[in-house]
Amino acid sequence: MSVLIILLVPLVAAALAGIPARRPWASGVTVVACLIVLALAARAAWIVAAGGSVTAALGPAWANWVAVDGLSALILVLVALIATTAGIFSVGYLAHESLARAKLRLYHANYNLFVFSMLAIPLIAEPTLVWIVVELTTLASALLVSFENTREALEAAWKYVVLSLMGAGFALFGFLVLFAAMHAAGGGTYTWTGLVAAAPRMPPLLVQTAFLLILIGLGTKVGLVPMHTWLPDAHSQAPSPVCALLSGIETTSILYVILRLFPVMQAVPGAHAETWALVLGLISVGTAAFLLLQVHDYKRLFAFSTVEHMGVILTAVGLGASAHYGAMQQIVSHAVTKSFCFFAAGATLLAVGTRDIAAVRGLIRRAPAAGAALVLGGLGITGAPPLAVFLSEFAILKAGISQGHYVGAGLLALFIVIAFFGVMLHVNRMVFGAPENGAAEPEPSGPHGANGSRLPISCALALILAAVPVLVLGVYIPPPLRALLAQAAAALAR
Repeated sequence: MSVLIILLVPLVAAALAGIPARRPWASGVTVVACLIVLALAARAAWIVAAGGSVTAALGPAWANWVAVDGLSALILVLVALIATTAGIFSVGYLAHESLARAKLRLYHANYNLFVFSMLAIPLIAEPTLVWIVVELTTLASALLVSFENTREALEAAWKYVVLSLMGAGFALFGFLVLFAAMHAAGGGTYTWTGLVAAAPRMPPLLVQTAFLLILIGLGTKVGLVPMHTWLPDAHSQAPSPVCALLSGIETTSILYVILRLFPVMQAVPGAHAETWALVLGLISVGTAAFLLLQVHDYKRLFAFSTVEHMGVILTAVGLGASAHYGAMQQIVSHAVTKSFCFFAAGATLLAVGTRDIAAVRGLIRRAPAAGAALVLGGLGITGAPPLAVFLSEFAILKAGISQGHYVGAGLLALFIVIAFFGVMLHVNRMVFGAPENGAAEPEPSGPHGANGSRLPISCALALILAAVPVLVLGVYIPPPLRALLAQAAAALAR
Protein backbone atom coordinates (compact mmCIF):
# COMPACT_ATOMS: atom_id res chain seq x y z
CA MET A 1 0.00 0.00 0.00
CA SER A 2 1.09 3.58 -0.53
CA VAL A 3 1.52 5.44 2.74
CA LEU A 4 1.42 8.80 0.97
CA ILE A 5 -2.36 8.63 1.27
CA ILE A 6 -1.96 8.85 5.05
CA LEU A 7 -0.28 12.24 4.62
CA LEU A 8 -2.79 13.42 2.05
CA VAL A 9 -5.87 12.91 4.24
CA PRO A 10 -5.11 15.51 6.98
CA LEU A 11 -4.03 18.05 4.34
CA VAL A 12 -7.36 17.67 2.58
CA ALA A 13 -9.14 17.85 5.93
CA ALA A 14 -7.32 21.09 6.81
CA ALA A 15 -8.53 22.65 3.56
CA LEU A 16 -12.10 21.39 4.00
CA ALA A 17 -12.24 22.55 7.63
CA GLY A 18 -11.63 26.11 6.46
CA ILE A 19 -14.76 26.16 4.29
CA PRO A 20 -17.48 28.38 5.79
CA ALA A 21 -20.36 26.06 6.64
CA ARG A 22 -22.66 25.06 9.46
CA ARG A 23 -21.09 24.75 12.91
CA PRO A 24 -20.59 20.93 13.04
CA TRP A 25 -18.85 20.86 9.64
CA ALA A 26 -15.24 21.51 10.69
CA SER A 27 -15.33 19.17 13.68
CA GLY A 28 -17.02 16.47 11.60
CA VAL A 29 -14.36 16.75 8.89
CA THR A 30 -11.61 16.42 11.51
CA VAL A 31 -13.11 13.34 13.16
CA VAL A 32 -13.77 11.59 9.85
CA ALA A 33 -10.25 12.38 8.59
CA CYS A 34 -8.68 11.06 11.79
CA LEU A 35 -10.71 7.84 11.57
CA ILE A 36 -9.54 7.32 7.98
CA VAL A 37 -5.92 7.95 8.99
CA LEU A 38 -6.27 5.55 11.92
CA ALA A 39 -7.60 2.81 9.65
CA LEU A 40 -4.78 3.32 7.12
CA ALA A 41 -2.10 3.52 9.82
CA ALA A 42 -3.42 0.39 11.55
CA ARG A 43 -3.36 -1.47 8.24
CA ALA A 44 0.21 -0.34 7.57
CA ALA A 45 1.31 -1.39 11.07
CA TRP A 46 -0.44 -4.76 10.67
CA ILE A 47 1.42 -5.40 7.40
CA VAL A 48 4.78 -4.44 8.92
CA ALA A 49 4.15 -6.57 12.02
CA ALA A 50 3.46 -9.53 9.74
CA GLY A 51 6.80 -9.00 7.98
CA GLY A 52 5.43 -7.27 4.88
CA SER A 53 6.30 -3.96 3.23
CA VAL A 54 4.16 -0.87 2.78
CA THR A 55 6.54 1.00 0.49
CA ALA A 56 6.46 -1.24 -2.58
CA ALA A 57 3.65 0.75 -4.20
CA LEU A 58 5.62 3.97 -4.06
CA GLY A 59 8.02 3.16 -6.86
CA PRO A 60 11.80 3.64 -7.03
CA ALA A 61 11.56 7.44 -7.12
CA TRP A 62 10.28 7.48 -3.54
CA ALA A 63 12.51 4.73 -2.14
CA ASN A 64 14.91 7.18 -0.51
CA TRP A 65 12.22 9.51 0.78
CA VAL A 66 9.58 7.36 2.48
CA ALA A 67 10.10 4.14 4.43
CA VAL A 68 8.25 2.30 7.17
CA ASP A 69 9.75 -0.26 9.54
CA GLY A 70 8.63 -1.52 12.94
CA LEU A 71 9.68 1.60 14.84
CA SER A 72 8.17 4.12 12.44
CA ALA A 73 4.98 2.04 12.10
CA LEU A 74 4.59 2.05 15.89
CA ILE A 75 4.86 5.85 16.08
CA LEU A 76 2.58 6.23 13.06
CA VAL A 77 -0.28 4.24 14.56
CA LEU A 78 0.08 6.01 17.92
CA VAL A 79 -0.15 9.44 16.26
CA ALA A 80 -3.28 8.32 14.42
CA LEU A 81 -4.86 6.84 17.57
CA ILE A 82 -4.27 9.86 19.80
CA ALA A 83 -5.32 12.26 17.04
CA THR A 84 -8.61 10.37 16.69
CA THR A 85 -9.54 10.35 20.37
CA ALA A 86 -8.44 13.99 20.77
CA GLY A 87 -10.48 14.95 17.71
CA ILE A 88 -13.57 13.33 19.22
CA PHE A 89 -12.94 15.03 22.58
CA SER A 90 -12.56 18.40 20.83
CA VAL A 91 -16.16 18.35 19.60
CA GLY A 92 -17.81 18.68 23.00
CA TYR A 93 -14.93 20.50 24.66
CA LEU A 94 -15.00 23.43 22.23
CA ALA A 95 -18.80 23.53 22.23
CA HIS A 96 -18.63 24.70 25.86
CA GLU A 97 -16.83 27.88 24.83
CA SER A 98 -19.42 29.12 22.31
CA LEU A 99 -16.71 30.01 19.82
CA ALA A 100 -17.31 31.97 16.66
CA ARG A 101 -17.45 29.78 13.57
CA ALA A 102 -14.34 31.40 12.10
CA LYS A 103 -12.31 30.60 15.21
CA LEU A 104 -13.64 27.04 15.28
CA ARG A 105 -12.61 26.58 11.65
CA LEU A 106 -9.16 27.96 12.47
CA TYR A 107 -8.80 25.46 15.32
CA HIS A 108 -9.64 22.46 13.15
CA ALA A 109 -7.51 23.63 10.23
CA ASN A 110 -4.49 23.99 12.53
CA TYR A 111 -5.36 20.71 14.23
CA ASN A 112 -5.21 18.81 10.95
CA LEU A 113 -1.97 20.51 9.92
CA PHE A 114 -0.48 19.54 13.28
CA VAL A 115 -1.56 15.94 12.76
CA PHE A 116 -0.06 15.99 9.24
CA SER A 117 3.31 17.17 10.53
CA MET A 118 3.43 14.48 13.21
CA LEU A 119 2.44 11.74 10.74
CA ALA A 120 5.23 12.85 8.41
CA ILE A 121 7.97 12.37 11.03
CA PRO A 122 7.95 8.55 11.10
CA LEU A 123 7.16 8.21 7.40
CA ILE A 124 10.03 10.29 6.01
CA ALA A 125 13.39 8.54 5.86
CA GLU A 126 15.65 11.47 4.95
CA PRO A 127 16.99 13.16 8.13
CA THR A 128 17.01 16.74 6.84
CA LEU A 129 13.41 16.46 5.66
CA VAL A 130 12.52 15.02 9.05
CA TRP A 131 14.02 18.13 10.65
CA ILE A 132 11.77 20.28 8.45
CA VAL A 133 8.57 18.49 9.46
CA VAL A 134 9.66 18.59 13.11
CA GLU A 135 9.70 22.37 12.81
CA LEU A 136 6.31 22.26 11.11
CA THR A 137 4.97 20.66 14.29
CA THR A 138 6.22 23.70 16.19
CA LEU A 139 4.51 26.19 13.89
CA ALA A 140 1.20 24.35 13.76
CA SER A 141 1.04 23.55 17.48
CA ALA A 142 2.07 27.06 18.58
CA LEU A 143 -1.15 28.41 17.10
CA LEU A 144 -3.07 25.78 19.08
CA VAL A 145 -1.21 26.55 22.31
CA SER A 146 -2.21 30.22 22.02
CA PHE A 147 -5.74 29.36 20.88
CA GLU A 148 -7.52 30.65 24.00
CA ASN A 149 -5.82 34.03 23.50
CA THR A 150 -5.20 34.71 27.17
CA ARG A 151 -2.07 36.43 28.41
CA GLU A 152 -0.78 33.15 29.87
CA ALA A 153 -1.48 31.21 26.66
CA LEU A 154 0.26 33.79 24.47
CA GLU A 155 3.27 33.89 26.80
CA ALA A 156 3.47 30.08 26.78
CA ALA A 157 3.23 29.97 22.98
CA TRP A 158 6.02 32.52 22.51
CA LYS A 159 8.22 30.73 25.04
CA TYR A 160 7.54 27.45 23.24
CA VAL A 161 8.40 28.88 19.83
CA VAL A 162 11.55 30.71 20.91
CA LEU A 163 13.09 27.81 22.83
CA SER A 164 12.05 25.22 20.24
CA LEU A 165 13.56 27.24 17.41
CA MET A 166 16.77 27.71 19.38
CA GLY A 167 16.93 23.94 19.78
CA ALA A 168 16.13 23.56 16.08
CA GLY A 169 19.29 25.50 15.23
CA PHE A 170 21.43 23.07 17.23
CA ALA A 171 19.67 20.10 15.65
CA LEU A 172 20.08 21.44 12.10
CA PHE A 173 23.79 21.97 12.66
CA GLY A 174 23.98 18.42 13.98
CA PHE A 175 22.32 16.99 10.88
CA LEU A 176 24.69 18.99 8.67
CA VAL A 177 27.69 17.62 10.60
CA LEU A 178 26.23 14.13 10.21
CA PHE A 179 25.94 14.69 6.46
CA ALA A 180 29.58 15.83 6.37
CA ALA A 181 30.60 12.70 8.26
CA MET A 182 28.80 10.54 5.73
CA HIS A 183 30.45 12.41 2.86
CA ALA A 184 33.85 11.83 4.50
CA ALA A 185 33.03 8.11 4.59
CA GLY A 186 32.61 7.98 0.83
CA GLY A 187 29.03 9.11 0.52
CA GLY A 188 25.90 7.05 0.19
CA THR A 189 22.18 7.49 0.55
CA TYR A 190 21.43 10.04 3.27
CA THR A 191 18.64 8.09 4.96
CA TRP A 192 18.33 6.36 8.33
CA THR A 193 19.36 3.01 6.83
CA GLY A 194 22.09 4.65 4.73
CA LEU A 195 23.59 6.22 7.86
CA VAL A 196 23.63 2.87 9.65
CA ALA A 197 25.40 1.25 6.70
CA ALA A 198 28.00 4.02 6.45
CA ALA A 199 28.56 4.44 10.19
CA PRO A 200 31.64 2.17 10.53
CA ARG A 201 33.50 4.34 7.98
CA MET A 202 32.48 7.75 9.33
CA PRO A 203 34.92 9.87 11.42
CA PRO A 204 34.04 9.19 15.10
CA LEU A 205 34.57 12.81 16.17
CA LEU A 206 32.10 14.15 13.61
CA VAL A 207 29.49 11.52 14.46
CA GLN A 208 29.79 12.14 18.21
CA THR A 209 29.55 15.90 17.70
CA ALA A 210 26.48 15.49 15.50
CA PHE A 211 24.82 13.21 18.04
CA LEU A 212 25.31 15.64 20.93
CA LEU A 213 24.06 18.60 18.89
CA ILE A 214 20.94 16.69 17.83
CA LEU A 215 20.38 15.35 21.34
CA ILE A 216 20.49 18.87 22.78
CA GLY A 217 18.52 20.45 19.93
CA LEU A 218 15.70 17.93 19.70
CA GLY A 219 15.90 17.26 23.44
CA THR A 220 14.68 20.82 23.87
CA LYS A 221 11.47 19.97 22.04
CA VAL A 222 11.15 16.60 23.77
CA GLY A 223 11.33 18.36 27.14
CA LEU A 224 14.45 16.72 28.53
CA VAL A 225 15.94 18.44 31.57
CA PRO A 226 17.41 21.10 31.59
CA MET A 227 15.79 22.09 28.26
CA HIS A 228 12.27 21.46 29.57
CA THR A 229 11.25 24.86 30.94
CA TRP A 230 8.77 25.68 28.16
CA LEU A 231 6.92 22.35 28.30
CA PRO A 232 4.82 22.76 31.48
CA ASP A 233 3.63 26.19 30.29
CA ALA A 234 2.69 25.15 26.76
CA HIS A 235 1.23 21.78 27.72
CA SER A 236 -0.99 23.36 30.36
CA GLN A 237 -2.22 26.46 28.51
CA ALA A 238 -3.38 24.73 25.33
CA PRO A 239 -6.93 23.34 25.06
CA SER A 240 -7.07 19.93 26.74
CA PRO A 241 -7.39 17.84 23.53
CA VAL A 242 -4.34 19.67 22.15
CA CYS A 243 -2.51 18.93 25.42
CA ALA A 244 -3.29 15.25 24.81
CA LEU A 245 -1.55 15.50 21.43
CA LEU A 246 1.37 17.55 22.71
CA SER A 247 2.15 15.42 25.76
CA GLY A 248 0.79 12.11 24.53
CA ILE A 249 2.52 11.79 21.18
CA GLU A 250 4.31 14.91 19.89
CA THR A 251 7.13 14.62 22.42
CA THR A 252 7.45 10.92 21.62
CA SER A 253 7.52 11.51 17.87
CA ILE A 254 10.43 13.93 18.33
CA LEU A 255 12.18 11.47 20.65
CA TYR A 256 11.77 8.92 17.82
CA VAL A 257 14.18 11.01 15.72
CA ILE A 258 16.83 10.82 18.46
CA LEU A 259 16.30 7.07 18.81
CA ARG A 260 17.04 6.66 15.10
CA LEU A 261 20.64 7.71 15.77
CA PHE A 262 21.44 4.96 18.27
CA PRO A 263 22.13 2.22 15.64
CA VAL A 264 24.52 4.70 13.99
CA MET A 265 26.32 5.45 17.27
CA GLN A 266 26.78 1.77 18.05
CA ALA A 267 29.19 1.47 15.11
CA VAL A 268 31.33 4.38 16.30
CA PRO A 269 34.15 3.57 18.75
CA GLY A 270 33.89 5.40 22.06
CA ALA A 271 30.58 7.05 21.20
CA HIS A 272 29.02 6.38 24.64
CA ALA A 273 25.53 7.16 23.32
CA GLU A 274 23.89 4.84 25.83
CA THR A 275 25.75 6.53 28.68
CA TRP A 276 24.50 9.94 27.55
CA ALA A 277 20.97 8.53 27.31
CA LEU A 278 21.15 6.96 30.77
CA VAL A 279 22.48 10.10 32.48
CA LEU A 280 20.18 12.57 30.74
CA GLY A 281 17.21 10.25 31.20
CA LEU A 282 17.78 9.85 34.94
CA ILE A 283 18.25 13.60 35.38
CA SER A 284 14.94 14.20 33.62
CA VAL A 285 13.06 11.56 35.64
CA GLY A 286 14.52 12.74 38.95
CA THR A 287 13.93 16.44 38.35
CA ALA A 288 10.35 15.90 37.19
CA ALA A 289 9.60 13.58 40.12
CA PHE A 290 10.48 16.26 42.69
CA LEU A 291 8.76 19.03 40.71
CA LEU A 292 5.56 16.97 40.78
CA LEU A 293 5.46 17.38 44.55
CA GLN A 294 5.06 21.15 44.43
CA VAL A 295 2.92 21.82 41.37
CA HIS A 296 -0.28 23.89 41.80
CA ASP A 297 -2.02 23.35 38.44
CA TYR A 298 -3.34 19.88 37.58
CA LYS A 299 -2.65 20.33 33.87
CA ARG A 300 0.94 21.27 34.72
CA LEU A 301 0.97 18.17 36.92
CA PHE A 302 0.47 15.96 33.89
CA ALA A 303 2.85 18.12 31.84
CA PHE A 304 5.67 17.53 34.34
CA SER A 305 4.76 13.84 34.20
CA THR A 306 5.57 13.97 30.48
CA VAL A 307 9.09 15.18 31.29
CA GLU A 308 9.37 12.22 33.66
CA HIS A 309 8.23 9.68 31.09
CA MET A 310 10.45 11.00 28.32
CA GLY A 311 13.29 10.47 30.80
CA VAL A 312 12.08 6.93 31.53
CA ILE A 313 12.15 6.04 27.83
CA LEU A 314 15.62 7.52 27.35
CA THR A 315 16.85 5.76 30.50
CA ALA A 316 15.54 2.45 29.15
CA VAL A 317 17.49 2.94 25.93
CA GLY A 318 20.59 3.72 28.01
CA LEU A 319 20.21 0.52 30.04
CA GLY A 320 21.06 -1.56 26.97
CA ALA A 321 19.48 -3.82 24.37
CA SER A 322 17.60 -5.95 26.90
CA ALA A 323 15.56 -2.89 27.92
CA HIS A 324 14.73 -1.80 24.37
CA TYR A 325 11.52 -3.82 24.26
CA GLY A 326 10.47 -2.23 27.55
CA ALA A 327 11.25 1.20 26.08
CA MET A 328 8.89 0.49 23.18
CA GLN A 329 6.24 -0.67 25.63
CA GLN A 330 6.74 2.56 27.56
CA ILE A 331 6.25 4.61 24.41
CA VAL A 332 2.89 2.94 23.81
CA SER A 333 1.70 2.94 27.42
CA HIS A 334 2.69 6.58 27.94
CA ALA A 335 0.95 7.72 24.75
CA VAL A 336 -2.38 6.08 25.54
CA THR A 337 -2.28 6.90 29.28
CA LYS A 338 -1.12 10.51 29.03
CA SER A 339 -3.76 11.35 26.43
CA PHE A 340 -6.37 9.86 28.77
CA CYS A 341 -4.97 11.98 31.63
CA PHE A 342 -5.46 15.19 29.68
CA PHE A 343 -8.97 14.14 28.67
CA ALA A 344 -9.65 13.63 32.38
CA ALA A 345 -8.12 17.04 33.09
CA GLY A 346 -10.33 18.55 30.39
CA ALA A 347 -13.42 16.92 31.90
CA THR A 348 -12.40 18.31 35.29
CA LEU A 349 -11.95 21.79 33.84
CA LEU A 350 -15.41 21.63 32.27
CA ALA A 351 -16.85 20.67 35.65
CA VAL A 352 -15.08 23.14 37.96
CA GLY A 353 -13.84 25.93 35.68
CA THR A 354 -10.38 26.18 37.27
CA ARG A 355 -6.99 24.50 36.92
CA ASP A 356 -5.94 25.34 40.49
CA ILE A 357 -5.42 22.15 42.48
CA ALA A 358 -6.17 23.87 45.81
CA ALA A 359 -9.56 25.05 44.53
CA VAL A 360 -10.76 21.58 43.56
CA ARG A 361 -12.09 19.39 46.37
CA GLY A 362 -14.69 16.62 46.45
CA LEU A 363 -14.69 16.22 42.66
CA ILE A 364 -16.11 12.70 42.91
CA ARG A 365 -19.28 14.19 44.45
CA ARG A 366 -19.56 17.20 42.14
CA ALA A 367 -18.67 15.45 38.86
CA PRO A 368 -18.43 11.65 39.32
CA ALA A 369 -17.31 10.94 35.74
CA ALA A 370 -14.50 13.51 35.84
CA GLY A 371 -13.45 12.38 39.33
CA ALA A 372 -13.32 8.71 38.36
CA ALA A 373 -11.39 9.54 35.19
CA LEU A 374 -8.89 11.65 37.13
CA VAL A 375 -8.25 8.79 39.57
CA LEU A 376 -7.76 6.29 36.75
CA GLY A 377 -5.47 8.71 34.92
CA GLY A 378 -3.39 9.37 38.03
CA LEU A 379 -3.04 5.68 38.84
CA GLY A 380 -2.35 4.84 35.22
CA ILE A 381 0.36 7.42 34.54
CA THR A 382 2.20 6.68 37.82
CA GLY A 383 2.48 2.99 37.01
CA ALA A 384 -0.01 1.42 39.41
CA PRO A 385 -0.72 -2.26 38.68
CA PRO A 386 -2.28 -3.74 36.64
CA LEU A 387 -2.36 -0.81 34.20
CA ALA A 388 -0.29 -0.34 31.02
CA VAL A 389 2.51 1.86 32.42
CA PHE A 390 3.16 -0.60 35.26
CA LEU A 391 3.86 -3.40 32.79
CA SER A 392 6.30 -1.33 30.72
CA GLU A 393 8.15 0.17 33.70
CA PHE A 394 8.43 -3.26 35.33
CA ALA A 395 9.95 -4.62 32.10
CA ILE A 396 12.49 -1.78 32.03
CA LEU A 397 13.52 -2.23 35.68
CA LYS A 398 13.76 -5.99 35.25
CA ALA A 399 15.98 -5.59 32.18
CA GLY A 400 18.20 -3.06 33.96
CA ILE A 401 18.75 -5.37 36.93
CA SER A 402 19.41 -8.36 34.68
CA GLN A 403 22.15 -6.37 32.91
CA GLY A 404 23.80 -5.38 36.17
CA HIS A 405 22.78 -1.72 36.04
CA TYR A 406 21.89 -1.75 39.72
CA VAL A 407 22.53 1.96 40.34
CA GLY A 408 20.64 3.12 37.25
CA ALA A 409 17.71 0.76 37.85
CA GLY A 410 17.64 1.65 41.55
CA LEU A 411 17.57 5.40 40.92
CA LEU A 412 14.89 4.94 38.27
CA ALA A 413 12.74 2.92 40.69
CA LEU A 414 13.20 5.54 43.41
CA PHE A 415 12.20 8.41 41.14
CA ILE A 416 9.17 6.49 39.86
CA VAL A 417 7.98 5.95 43.45
CA ILE A 418 8.45 9.66 44.26
CA ALA A 419 6.48 10.58 41.13
CA PHE A 420 3.72 8.17 42.16
CA PHE A 421 3.28 9.85 45.52
CA GLY A 422 3.59 13.31 43.97
CA VAL A 423 0.79 12.76 41.46
CA MET A 424 -1.54 10.75 43.69
CA LEU A 425 -1.19 13.21 46.57
CA HIS A 426 -2.71 15.94 44.42
CA VAL A 427 -5.26 13.69 42.70
CA ASN A 428 -6.48 12.27 46.01
CA ARG A 429 -7.03 15.75 47.45
CA MET A 430 -8.89 16.95 44.38
CA VAL A 431 -11.14 13.92 44.03
CA PHE A 432 -11.83 12.87 47.63
CA GLY A 433 -10.75 15.85 49.76
CA ALA A 434 -13.16 18.07 51.65
CA PRO A 435 -13.12 21.87 51.23
CA GLU A 436 -10.59 23.50 53.53
CA ASN A 437 -11.87 25.12 56.77
CA GLY A 438 -15.31 23.69 56.15
CA ALA A 439 -16.00 26.07 53.28
CA ALA A 440 -18.73 25.23 50.83
CA GLU A 441 -17.72 23.80 47.48
CA PRO A 442 -17.53 26.63 44.93
CA GLU A 443 -19.89 26.64 41.99
CA PRO A 444 -18.39 26.12 38.54
CA SER A 445 -17.41 29.43 36.98
CA GLY A 446 -15.93 30.71 33.77
CA PRO A 447 -16.54 29.49 30.20
CA HIS A 448 -15.23 26.01 30.90
CA GLY A 449 -17.42 25.43 33.93
CA ALA A 450 -20.62 26.97 32.61
CA ASN A 451 -22.47 23.66 32.40
CA GLY A 452 -21.40 22.26 35.73
CA SER A 453 -20.81 18.56 35.99
CA ARG A 454 -22.55 17.61 32.74
CA LEU A 455 -19.97 15.99 30.49
CA PRO A 456 -20.60 16.30 26.74
CA ILE A 457 -21.31 13.01 24.98
CA SER A 458 -18.27 13.30 22.69
CA CYS A 459 -16.00 13.91 25.69
CA ALA A 460 -17.43 10.91 27.50
CA LEU A 461 -16.97 8.78 24.37
CA ALA A 462 -13.35 9.89 24.01
CA LEU A 463 -12.69 9.05 27.67
CA ILE A 464 -14.13 5.57 27.23
CA LEU A 465 -12.20 4.91 24.02
CA ALA A 466 -8.96 6.20 25.57
CA ALA A 467 -9.45 4.13 28.73
CA VAL A 468 -9.64 0.82 26.86
CA PRO A 469 -5.90 0.50 25.96
CA VAL A 470 -4.91 1.83 29.40
CA LEU A 471 -6.77 -1.06 31.02
CA VAL A 472 -6.17 -3.79 28.44
CA LEU A 473 -2.46 -3.31 27.75
CA GLY A 474 -1.66 -3.81 31.41
CA VAL A 475 -2.82 -7.42 31.30
CA TYR A 476 -2.72 -8.43 27.63
CA ILE A 477 -0.68 -7.39 24.60
CA PRO A 478 -2.22 -8.57 21.29
CA PRO A 479 0.18 -10.68 19.17
CA PRO A 480 0.34 -8.16 16.28
CA LEU A 481 1.29 -5.39 18.72
CA ARG A 482 3.82 -7.67 20.41
CA ALA A 483 5.42 -8.38 17.02
CA LEU A 484 5.48 -4.67 16.20
CA LEU A 485 7.09 -3.87 19.56
CA ALA A 486 9.76 -6.51 18.91
CA GLN A 487 10.53 -5.05 15.49
CA ALA A 488 10.65 -1.54 16.92
CA ALA A 489 13.05 -2.66 19.65
CA ALA A 490 15.24 -4.37 17.04
CA ALA A 491 15.43 -1.10 15.08
CA LEU A 492 17.36 0.46 17.95
CA ALA A 493 20.31 -1.88 17.38
CA ARG A 494 22.51 -2.59 14.40
